[in-house]
Amino acid sequence: MHVFVTGATGYIGSAVVKELISAGHTVTGLCRSEEKAAGLTAAGATALYGTLDDLETLSSGAAAADGVIHLAFTNDFSDFEGALALDLGAVEAMGAALEGSGKPFITTAHANGHAVDAAVLAMAERGIRASIVSLAPSVHGEGDRGFVPMMIDIAREKGFAAYIGDGSNRWPAVHRLDAAVLYRLALEAAPAGSRLLGAGDEGIPLCKIAAVIGRQLSVPAASITPEEAAAHFGFLGAIAAIDITSLYNTAQASLATRELLGWQPVQPGLIADLEEGHYFA
Repeated sequence: MHVFVTGATGYIGSAVVKELISAGHTVTGLCRSEEKAAGLTAAGATALYGTLDDLETLSSGAAAADGVIHLAFTNDFSDFEGALALDLGAVEAMGAALEGSGKPFITTAHANGHAVDAAVLAMAERGIRASIVSLAPSVHGEGDRGFVPMMIDIAREKGFAAYIGDGSNRWPAVHRLDAAVLYRLALEAAPAGSRLLGAGDEGIPLCKIAAVIGRQLSVPAASITPEEAAAHFGFLGAIAAIDITSLYNTAQASLATRELLGWQPVQPGLIADLEEGHYFA
């Protein structure tokens, strides 16, 4: 297939582009600069200049493709509602271009993005093979800038690697290269209306993550109280306190995704990835 990928030069998107091309697909990637375009060209893809608010370009990119993988998102935590509204407009523009075509349209779930998810699932009733991928909160690997690097930076600053209470609350995780395979499989075979979960590790206790961070940084790992979490972790405190595995029934959703698409994560898990040391270089 010829695939239109938004967010094609990002942390996950760049891995998706390489996965698609290695599987024999061709790719047009949305990008904003000549520098980003050069990276796409080097990977074997074609660049299309545009942004998420450039609805005409999004529409034409989707219409010209055999399928769409939508990964772009403005991670502006100062105006997250605005970022979700921008995402909804982009999804609706690309969906309108695909209506009645039977083509696949794969999007990514975001926190509080219920309106976007509803719009995507509604496309299944309009002749689009639309599906939603939810990724584990830690998508790890080379170049990660997410929650785990934040925890590492905080541990460096504070002089110890913290977990909350007994640290038994669990985080799911997935390697970015395994996530890229999931997007490809969704493009190729996910039924319309599917909700898919990308979790290689279905639940790692936070105390275990903290222990590895402490060992790698040569600082202690130590418990803090729930009341201390906000001051210690900042906005990450609320997330660090949650048992995400039980909250979202991760094990059942992960098994369903693997059975539906034959997805089998093969990359190192989060703990093994942390032990390799590149997070601490």
